[in-house]
Amino acid sequence: MNAPVDVSLFARAAKPITSYRKYWAARFGTAPFLPMSRAEMERLGWDSCDIIIVTGDAYVDHPSFGMAVIGRVLEAQGFRVGIIAQPDWQSADPFKALGKPNLFFGVTAGNMMR
Repeated sequence: MNAPVDVSLFARAAKPITSYRKYWAARFGTAPFLPMSRAEMERLGWDSCDIIIVTGDAYVDHPSFGMAVIGRVLEAQGFRVGIIAQPDWQSADPFKALGKPNLFFGVTAGNMMR
């Protein structure tokens, strides 16, 4: 039986994110806002998001908010990024608001109250 090798034990320098080849959506350029609804996606001409970030905090597209920084860095690498802020965690519907992402959901902590 071949067990996977844990490569985290080997010291190596981190590769800068800007050294990777940009994702195909880079040709669209940066969006004036990161969409939070299907209607906003349609205004941008997007049929889907590559990455959807789910955050328990309120979302403001400003560099003092972590999700805005993460979303804009991913967008600069050519990904179409959507944001779901403070969803009702007792229902699956808010998590379906932007559809299924092409790549993944990114989930962060925050303050979600009921």
